[in-house]
Amino acid sequence: MAALTLLEASKLDTGNEIRSTITEMYVGSSSVLQTLGFDDIPGGSLTYNSEQTYPGVGFRGFNEAYTPSVGVLNPKTEILTIAGGELDVDVALIKTRGMRQRAVQEAMKAKALGAAWTQKFFKGDSGSDPREFDGLQVRCVGDQKFQAGATANGTALSLAVLDEAIRRTLNPTALFMSSKMAIKFTAAARSTTVGGYISYDKNEMGQRVLMYNNLPILTVDLDGSGAEILPFTEAATSGTATASSIYVASLGDTGIMGIQNGGMDVRDLGELQTAPVYRTRIEWLSGLAVFNGKAVTRLWSISDAAITA
Repeated sequence: MAALTLLEASKLDTGNEIRSTITEMYVGSSSVLQTLGFDDIPGGSLTYNSEQTYPGVGFRGFNEAYTPSVGVLNPKTEILTIAGGELDVDVALIKTRGMRQRAVQEAMKAKALGAAWTQKFFKGDSGSDPREFDGLQVRCVGDQKFQAGATANGTALSLAVLDEAIRRTLNPTALFMSSKMAIKFTAAARSTTVGGYISYDKNEMGQRVLMYNNLPILTVDLDGSGAEILPFTEAATSGTATASSIYVASLGDTGIMGIQNGGMDVRDLGELQTAPVYRTRIEWLSGLAVFNGKAVTRLWSISDAAITA
């Protein structure tokens, strides 16, 4: 069974209006959470096998035997992390301005959580903070980390190079980039010398989506603190902070999936005894699983320049 996105899961959760509302607001703040499927798992971790080496295959003559061999599997374990937060709304605000004040604050918290989780999807690093999961940047190594060019301070994106990054990705389904980078594709679509396979379509939410080579371009903007997630201040090949990245991703149960235990937990704690405020707590046991090493490719060291053919 294919994993549900958070939006689809929230539609099924008809018994908890607060959770459903928070989940939909949370998802709406992130293109990643709109498209990424999540698998519910028991416990706090998921262990799976990743293919490393295929078993040998040969040819034989009559009355000859095959040489037996087996493939090599690497067991991997993904740990669920705890994301969430609390929000308080003063009782006096509720009395004077109505319960809508609480809904406004919940919406803001949901957007902040969505933005923070999206940032970790790309930039999470358990080596720096064991409380977070490893994002795609840390996971892209070897052939899956592919530079746009050799120019020291970053190279203008070439569609030919992007095609190579797509080729290196197993069953790609989407391209993730900053909105500033996506605007360059819009400009390239107007150029007869660059255009290529840049087109437009609509997603399941009726939103207009920019496409390249039949892959949707999904934009990533700000994290919970208001900083760009994929800015043009990443390290270029020279180490200078003058470049950005594009991620070619294969989303699905054989590629990149979210994992969670029980979905998002939204609890109305009521009025506190220690303060005249109503408190809502939101927590989510979640993480990220990449089932195949070729499910994502990071095209990095892209300069802030017009796209070329």
